[in-house]
Amino acid sequence: MKKFLMIAAVVVLVLQASPIFADVEDGFTVSEITPEIFARIKGKSYKDNCPIPLGDLRYLRVLHKDKDGVTHEGEMICSVNIASDVLEIFRAMYEAGYPIERVRLVDDYDADDETSMRDNNSSCFNFRFITHSTRISKHGLGLAVDINTLYNPYIRVTDKGTIFEPATAGDYVDRTKDFPYKITRDDLCYKLFTERGFEWGGEWKSLKDYQHFEVSDKRAKELYPDYR
Repeated sequence: MKKFLMIAAVVVLVLQASPIFADVEDGFTVSEITPEIFARIKGKSYKDNCPIPLGDLRYLRVLHKDKDGVTHEGEMICSVNIASDVLEIFRAMYEAGYPIERVRLVDDYDADDETSMRDNNSSCFNFRFITHSTRISKHGLGLAVDINTLYNPYIRVTDKGTIFEPATAGDYVDRTKDFPYKITRDDLCYKLFTERGFEWGGEWKSLKDYQHFEVSDKRAKELYPDYR
C-alpha cells in the first residue's frame, strides 16, 4: 500500500498541469485530471483515503447512442493504463450504434453505486475496498468498467436466495429473457472488451456480474505490485 501513496508535491504538479489531449476527433477525448474535474470528484469517488495518484487517472469524454438511436455526450474517469482502450471501445460502439443509455461520473450520484446502477449508468473509477477486506476493488484502481448497469446486474445465489444489485434489477436477473441493453457473449460490447484483454463478470463461476469488465488480477498486480 505504501507504493500507492503520493506526496503533496505530486498532487500540486498534477493539479497545475494543463490537459493533455490524446484525441480530439469526433467528440472522443482523453485528458489528465484538471483542477475543475478534481473539484467534482474530491471526497466522492476520490475519497480522502484514496492512495491512487491523480496522475494514474484520466478523464474521458465520449459519444454514445441510446436504444432509440439518440446521441448523447458522456464522461468517464479510468486508469491511464486502460484509457486508450476504453476510448477506442466507446468509439467503436458509437459508430456501430451499440446502445448505451447513460455515461456519467459516479460523482453525479454522490459516488453511490446503487443509485448509479439504478439509473442504468455506465462508469469506471470509484475508489473503494472490496467488501469485508482491505483489498482495493478494480473500480478503486480505475481498472474496471460497468456498462448498462440496471439491465446487467450483479447476481449471487445463496442458501437464503438470490442476491442482485441494483435492487431494482429483478426483471433482468433471468438472462434467458430478451430486453434492451442486455450484454451477452454474442454482442459487440463483449467482443470489444474481451479482445483487449478484459475479463467479463458474466463468465465468472461463483457469481455473475453481467455489467462488469475488468483487467486480470495478473495485470493489476503488474501495475500495482502491492495489489493482492
